[in-house]
Amino acid sequence: MSKPQNPSKKDQPTSSGSPFLRFFVKLGIFCLGLGICGLLLGGMALALAWPNLPDLHAMTDYRPRVPLRVYTADKVLIGEFGEERRNVLRFNEIPDVMKAAVLSAEDDRFYQHGGIDWTGVARAGLTNIVNMSKTQGASTITMQVARNFYLSSEKTYSRKFYELLLTFKIESSLTKDQILELYMNQIYLGHRAYGFAAASRTYFGKPLSEISPAEAAMLAGIPKAPSRFNPLSNLPRAQIRQHYVLGRMHNLGYLTDAEYQTAMSQPIVLKSAEGTPAGGYAIHGEYVAELARQLLFGVYQDNVYSRGLNIYTTVQSKDQEAAYRAVREGVLDYTRRAPYPGPEDQLDMPAGVENNPGQLDEFLDGVLDKYSDSGDLLVALVLSASPNEIRLVRSSREVISITDKKTLGVVARALNDKAKPEARIKRGSVVYIHKLPDDSWEVINMPAVQAAFVALSPQDGAIRAMVGGFDFYRGNFNRVTQAWRQPGSNIKPFVYAASLERGLTPATQISDQPFELSAAQTGSKAWSPKNYGNQYEPMLTMRQGLYKSKNMVSIRIIQAIGPQYAQDYLTRFGFDKSRQPAVLPLALGAGSVTPLQLAGAYSVFANGGYRITPYLIDKVTDSSGKVVMQAKPLVAGDSAARAIDPRTAFVMDDMLRGVATYGTAARARAVLKRNDIAGKTGTTNESVDAWFSGYTPSLVATAWLGYDQPKSLGSRETGGGVALPIWLSYMQDVLKGVPEQKQRPKPDGLITENGEYYFSEFPPGQAVARLGLPQGDSLGEFLNALNSSSNDGDGYNNGQSKPQGTSFGEGSMPR
Repeated sequence: MSKPQNPSKKDQPTSSGSPFLRFFVKLGIFCLGLGICGLLLGGMALALAWPNLPDLHAMTDYRPRVPLRVYTADKVLIGEFGEERRNVLRFNEIPDVMKAAVLSAEDDRFYQHGGIDWTGVARAGLTNIVNMSKTQGASTITMQVARNFYLSSEKTYSRKFYELLLTFKIESSLTKDQILELYMNQIYLGHRAYGFAAASRTYFGKPLSEISPAEAAMLAGIPKAPSRFNPLSNLPRAQIRQHYVLGRMHNLGYLTDAEYQTAMSQPIVLKSAEGTPAGGYAIHGEYVAELARQLLFGVYQDNVYSRGLNIYTTVQSKDQEAAYRAVREGVLDYTRRAPYPGPEDQLDMPAGVENNPGQLDEFLDGVLDKYSDSGDLLVALVLSASPNEIRLVRSSREVISITDKKTLGVVARALNDKAKPEARIKRGSVVYIHKLPDDSWEVINMPAVQAAFVALSPQDGAIRAMVGGFDFYRGNFNRVTQAWRQPGSNIKPFVYAASLERGLTPATQISDQPFELSAAQTGSKAWSPKNYGNQYEPMLTMRQGLYKSKNMVSIRIIQAIGPQYAQDYLTRFGFDKSRQPAVLPLALGAGSVTPLQLAGAYSVFANGGYRITPYLIDKVTDSSGKVVMQAKPLVAGDSAARAIDPRTAFVMDDMLRGVATYGTAARARAVLKRNDIAGKTGTTNESVDAWFSGYTPSLVATAWLGYDQPKSLGSRETGGGVALPIWLSYMQDVLKGVPEQKQRPKPDGLITENGEYYFSEFPPGQAVARLGLPQGDSLGEFLNALNSSSNDGDGYNNGQSKPQGTSFGEGSMPR
């Protein structure tokens, strides 16, 4: 039933038109007034905001935060330090396929709109309404440039308002090409890569000029969500985005049908350079780059990371990679000989998980999150293990079987049922595997032993190669410069050199009979050093003593010249006096040195008697290429660099060539088949440190192998067995095609008689002809030094402490 009408209302007179018309008229007047007020307010806001918009100087004179970069001498990039990786390109240097991919992915109407794509805004709004969510945006390239250069990412109306205003200002001040160039140089693309040129090198290991359509589409898909769509973090998701971009490129006419099909089927290979993982560098120069960074940080402090400085080191890329391979091979060879300690971990694998690829890959993700690869040492999970076969997996698509008896022999004890649980390889074991030259695989543990190698030019000290350990990413402690170790017999040539200037000659006869000091004589424990292998001879010439690395000969030499004189003489080669105790065991390597010190010291013999200072940085340039620092090394031949008598250098060079031909390092000449090789092995007491230092007239190198926490390498491990192979591996690579060099001319003041050398002031008959057994007061200097040396970790403290590796009572057996 309807409600009766109000008669009073019904009988009233009406105005012209219907009530609906009157309503819309009033609404229109209200909206017009509101619009006028809005325009007035917008105009006032624009008038107030426009002058406060940032100046565009940072765009027109674009100077981004460019990191510190480190290069080899032949301009191979080996390191970047700073928050951002960038490679700035001009517009005409960016390939068209990359521009097309970016426009297709981000803003296909970029060259048609004036900064805001109203068509895109309408399309995005409609799409979002239909989907009832914000699935599509309408931000243009110009808007992204404005946001990335000047504005924060906070989601407020005021920020959006300023973004729109700044977008209009950019469009009115710069050309479209300039805007696109800025965008492509500064957009963030994941993994510290800013700009597409840096991203191309980070993900594909190639300059942007060599990019393919498939790779360009992959990169163009990243800006949408750099953390989710970069191929290193999530390749499957990145490929989905890549296919979308390729489809857009095809639809917009940038790719023909054939080009589109080719791009869709092209496999994506992630790598930063040949032989290295994506995000890395062409060669393994991590220790070099880090040391260069430290050196320059000392000059510029924190400012070093954003000025776009470029460090050009003295390192040669070929030499550096040869050194890296040599160290890795040397450490792995030693590790194979040592007992296998067992798997890295033992996991409970779900039953049948290997039959479910998705479940297996998920399980492996957890393994790889905890354990990481180390270069060519890869993490793997054992599916099954027996004495005859080990089956391993790295992904559901990569199952590896090891059946070779020799290879299995390295871990045979771990495959035995009687092996200790923690040492046994079985289903669920996490192990490391390594591919052999014949493409087969081996199981090998992550090495516990370490090694170091450095090579330099004896003419000026320029470091040619440096590797400070097995894996930089497992601890960047640089053993070349930071590890103070006992040199063992590697120190003997310098003691011998000192004796030449005190009247001894290579022909001096020296007793090789056992040497012993009682507890009363030392003021502490009895000291009875031994020759390696407990082998002794009645008498040897100095030359023979060096060839055979006889400890008794070395002790009697330092006893004859005095430990204090020997200590002082060693400083001529760059050794730290405080770390070389003035005691008889100094002749056996009781002091402490770094590998870099040894290499620099042997350079004195290689260059004719000049002390050079090893250096790493050749020059530093700013972002524009201007040289701001240039090395000016002291070079051999400069009288200011003279360290020892040229005759001493000549005679020692001759003797060290003999060591590499007839002595403990005879393998060096046999392998390299050259006559210009010289060097000396070194092994400390109980084989704790193993060394080899050797050279040609143009290249000096030192190799070391040992444990960071000193312990024996094994009773049969020597410098000639574990360090010399590292040195040889390097030299075989870098000396290929290098002509053999002749020995320097004999200096004036040397007399030759019966094939041996004498200084003119110590001719035959006046030079020391014979050193016999120690007697009486000849021990005085040793005892005085023994009782007065302060304890700094290297010397003796009133007979209560001694350098590690020098044993009173047990004996010392360097070789």
